[in-house]
Amino acid sequence: MPQAAANSSSSSDYEAIFALIDVYFQSIYTGDSAALRSAFHPHCRLFADVNGAPYEKSVDQYVEGVANRKSPLGLGEPFRMKVLGVETLGVIALVRTRQQMLGFDYHDYLTLLNRDGRWQIVSKTFVHLAPAPAA
Repeated sequence: MPQAAANSSSSSDYEAIFALIDVYFQSIYTGDSAALRSAFHPHCRLFADVNGAPYEKSVDQYVEGVANRKSPLGLGEPFRMKVLGVETLGVIALVRTRQQMLGFDYHDYLTLLNRDGRWQIVSKTFVHLAPAPAA
């Protein structure tokens, strides 16, 4: 069960955040670029370190990449994505997730903002953690 930090946010905020993350996960898994785009603020930036290489993209570049690759579903991979934790403070939230797919083990830190009653991802930082070598 994901860890949720208690504060002034309501249960409806948590429901909306988990619904947004479900759209994010399902879109990545199925390759649904339109649904994926809806989860992000249009000015979102993505930063990462993947296999030691720096990564920086706009949300448009990221969504285009997802649209132009084979989806985990299309490749017959099992759905292996989960929320690791959620913290909220007023109109902001930090969601930690893990996605094991396409030969990667991604760990995300997603910053969300609630504007006009709608939660959106406004920044994404992530890393691929390779398995530790056997001793």
